Amino acid sequence: MNGTSAPPPASPATRRVQLDVGPEHDGWRLDRFLAALLAGHSRSQIQRLIKEGLVAAGARRIRPSTAVRAGETVVVEIPPPTPAAPAAEPLPLSILHDDLDLVVVDKPAGMVVHPAAGHASGTLVNALLHHVKNLSGIGGEERPGIVHRLDRGTSGVMVVAKHDRAHEELSRQFRDREIEKEYIALVWGVVQAGRRIDLPIGRDPHDRQKMSARARRARSAVTRVIGAEHLRGVSLVRVAIATGRTHQIRVHLSAIGHPIVGDATYGGTRRRLPPHLRRIGGLERPFLHASRLVFTHPRDLRRMEFESPLPDDLESVLEDIRAASAQR
Repeated sequence: MNGTSAPPPASPATRRVQLDVGPEHDGWRLDRFLAALLAGHSRSQIQRLIKEGLVAAGARRIRPSTAVRAGETVVVEIPPPTPAAPAAEPLPLSILHDDLDLVVVDKPAGMVVHPAAGHASGTLVNALLHHVKNLSGIGGEERPGIVHRLDRGTSGVMVVAKHDRAHEELSRQFRDREIEKEYIALVWGVVQAGRRIDLPIGRDPHDRQKMSARARRARSAVTRVIGAEHLRGVSLVRVAIATGRTHQIRVHLSAIGHPIVGDATYGGTRRRLPPHLRRIGGLERPFLHASRLVFTHPRDLRRMEFESPLPDDLESVLEDIRAASAQR
């Protein structure tokens, strides 16, 4: 907080939040404590608020790493949302549902979710700004309405908030593991339905672009295999995740020796393929698809379920493998 003992006076559009530190959070890092209690705010957003002098814990100097103390009150000044910086682009976008509070889309493979280094345009956010009006810009983040993400190479169903109340409620559901997420993946080897993978995931210490199940600093992650079809050397699996760690499914399946077919980052590519699996060589991305998403509507509390069928590039590969397996 750079020595400031209290946040500046709140403007009319600024929201002030007071959080009491309970014994269960005693000793936690300040940024971790706030990220856990402020729905819809990432840890990087929290750290920015602290550095900008918008967080106070009594009169002491604080940093993102400052340990909070049981019994103290932390005050946060949350600035109003700012307009999203990315430009609207008339990109094709499959919209599965659209109402006053949220929109559900079927993200294509190859599309990055939000602008970042090397991807200033052509993202899902750019497409959303064209197709959907009044998206949330919560916390000044340049990721309007984005509640969760899919990797660039992963296709499938996503929910996007249209305003901050919906954003905060959907973020809470993700954080409290109330949202059901299912994926379809083609993996190497034989994987049995019922397999549960409970391995913490963190940043790979040797490659910052990768995640690892052997990282020193890791967060809990659980993946369950809820269905499996065995196809001569590969398995088509349905997996469910309660947590949503970066690259979770890819890391977990690789960690148990069954990487996702086509996933070059986590060991899913093969130089030599048997004849019945040659179509796999034509895949230009991991065989991973977000097929089902279930959540509670933030306004009327309806339980909503959305499904996305396998896209053509994955379906055609699967059909050929099934046909070749049947001819054995």
